[in-house]
Amino acid sequence: MNKIGQEQRLEQTTNLSASQIQAIKMLELTGLELEGRIEQELEENPALEENPEGERLGEDEEAKGQEGLDGQDWELGEYASEDDIPAYKLQEIQERQSRREEIPFAASAPSLDELLMEQLSMTRLSERERELARYIIGNINADGYLDRSIEQLQDDLLFKVGLDTSEAELETMIARIKTLDPAGVGAKDLRECLILQLERKGEGEGDSETHLALELLRHHYEDFVNKRFDQLREALGVDAEQLAALYSLISRLNPKPGNIASDEGEDRLAHYIPDFIVGERDGELQLTLVGEREIPLLRLSPMYVEMIEQERQEGSRNKGAREAMSFLRHKIDRARWFIDAVAQRQHTLRTTMQAIMVHQREFFLSGEVLDLRPMILKDIAQATGLDISTISRVSNSKSVQTDFGVYPLKFFFNEGITSEGGDEVSTRRIKEALRRIIETEDKASPYSDAQLVEVLAREGYPLARRTVAKYREQLRLPVARLRKQL
Repeated sequence: MNKIGQEQRLEQTTNLSASQIQAIKMLELTGLELEGRIEQELEENPALEENPEGERLGEDEEAKGQEGLDGQDWELGEYASEDDIPAYKLQEIQERQSRREEIPFAASAPSLDELLMEQLSMTRLSERERELARYIIGNINADGYLDRSIEQLQDDLLFKVGLDTSEAELETMIARIKTLDPAGVGAKDLRECLILQLERKGEGEGDSETHLALELLRHHYEDFVNKRFDQLREALGVDAEQLAALYSLISRLNPKPGNIASDEGEDRLAHYIPDFIVGERDGELQLTLVGEREIPLLRLSPMYVEMIEQERQEGSRNKGAREAMSFLRHKIDRARWFIDAVAQRQHTLRTTMQAIMVHQREFFLSGEVLDLRPMILKDIAQATGLDISTISRVSNSKSVQTDFGVYPLKFFFNEGITSEGGDEVSTRRIKEALRRIIETEDKASPYSDAQLVEVLAREGYPLARRTVAKYREQLRLPVARLRKQL
């Protein structure tokens, strides 16, 4: 039988204030997003305005508005209408909107679905065929593969669309889709994708090399994938040079034909704006926050502060006046939070980047990966006095432009090991050494992971075999068998 009773328990919990939550959200914004956020706040809060003179209100003047606050946590809501906002403020908003630059957006490239349906629309299709084609194309993944079986498509069409189709009808439509551009689209796997591209190529050229490559993929695919060169030479009746040419031909095909549809549009729309610029001048590193000058200086509206001060001295005479003052207090409090959050964001970004510059000074001066020092979040947190979670937020969402390229901040964070000489060596430096060793190895007899351990040890990097295998996988380098070349 359950008993009902009372229990006393002492717990320690952490609650974030509204200003802390706002500061965290502000920290995650990019420079462009911050400009938009400030613009939005200026339009929504009449107690916040730009300070064109570049002078903020003094502490004494701001304190006057603070004295009128009674400490209540006001609920955010749609308090203001155009009647509540002074005429001069409405005019400022209209002028700011009229000066806002229009951002030219590049026309986005058509999606793969649109590209395929556009090609099919140029042929004769019944309404039923069009519905089938639209559903089949909708099941083609981003890489261009149709990885659903005929049975699955039949079931989906029957239960979701209400079309009862035969296997032959679906196979005919799928075969029709496979004739569309880009070549290889609609294939069920990589093997068929490559075959479709070679067949399209063979139609125009008809050379013996293409036919041999087709025979290789159709009848000896497993030997091809596993690079069993001796078996392939014997089966195809070719020498090593001819087999190398076949591998070269197949390697030039596109394993992901669906990506072609979006590459061009993505290239046009890819505008990458870093958050910091670090440059060297006379042997010293100079730091610039991108867009810092574009961020307007903000201040509390002097008129609203004066109204709060007047209300504090005279007192509210009726209920309507008290409600109006409550609205003003809320807006001033929100404006003050926002100003502090923007200032705190800029300070946190600058402090964090300066600490990274000190820790990775050699890299910023040389641009050599080998000059990167081991550095973890805790190192920068201790140097700045900030919390590790704050450093993590900055490093995960920000990037820096250097004299040698643009890097995400998380690029500079890496653990390290102690070399045989007793020096701290970053894991990124070890990975670069591993990449160099693999790139310069004898491709006819590539190093196994165990051999890579020995080579790295001779260079002063003592590692376990599983660690070498992990670093190799992180570098997206295959095992020795798959690195083998003729």
